[in-house]
Amino acid sequence: MAEFTLTGLRVIQAVVDTGSFTAAADALGYTQSAVSRQVAAMEAAAGAPLFVRGARGVAPSPAGLLLARRAATVINEIDAVGTDLAGLQDHLTGRVVVAAFPSAATVLVPRALARLRHDHPGLIVELGEASSPTQLRQLRAHRIDVAVIAVGPDLPAYDVEGLLRDLLLDGGLLLAVPANHRFAGRGPVPLTELRDESWIVGKGLRDDPQFGAWPTLDHPRIAYAAREWPTRLGLVAAGLGIAVLPELAAAAVPTGVRTVQVDDPAWLGRATVAVTARDRSPEVTATVEALRHEAAQLRAT
Repeated sequence: MAEFTLTGLRVIQAVVDTGSFTAAADALGYTQSAVSRQVAAMEAAAGAPLFVRGARGVAPSPAGLLLARRAATVINEIDAVGTDLAGLQDHLTGRVVVAAFPSAATVLVPRALARLRHDHPGLIVELGEASSPTQLRQLRAHRIDVAVIAVGPDLPAYDVEGLLRDLLLDGGLLLAVPANHRFAGRGPVPLTELRDESWIVGKGLRDDPQFGAWPTLDHPRIAYAAREWPTRLGLVAAGLGIAVLPELAAAAVPTGVRTVQVDDPAWLGRATVAVTARDRSPEVTATVEALRHEAAQLRAT
């Protein structure tokens, strides 16, 4: 009597997802004849046709849909076993606390945490959001293990004496503008064209650096000040002004917002840096490496 196999279930799921034997073969790295054999074996085990052949490919029969749904559950569980077993071989099982300034916490840090979960499932990683000076105070007080801070000529000269620093991104700044703004879809905008714009800026505690208008722009017109990024970008999307946005957060802009570059030779840029104590544990080292890897991926996009 024919039986269901894991390989056969993967093939059935792939055919349902792609809509053809040929595409499923390409996705799995099999030959088309191997896919056909697996489908035939699964139909024998099911005792019913799993696909209806047509001129534009194949469509799952009711039995095929049922089996594909069950296959997805089985495959996910089997894959989870592999991850769990890998975790038994991973010696990183401690706890790491990572903090980041808000715009770094939108894209870069979440991707690094996802990588850590995949590579080191036994490692517990906690996340905090704070301004750069607050993070450095927390790091020296041993309340966090990794600080992801922003540095630049327009920011305070932070005291990092005795700490290890890893450059993650040499960051530029962008403009966040409404989708129907005259800047949207353009190349770099000259600084002189920013003078008549209304600005959405940050608002926070007195010693926390906030994103204001463009750093080299004199006497900007401030329309609104808001503490949180979603609020600022929501105001931009509503057409109430434009805002400065770190390049590393560009992938997180909401619908209705576009990003554009500024042509400003006087702007020297900012950088995103991971800061830790000098005596890094293996867990902290792995965390910094994950941040570096995801930063490189962001640079490549």
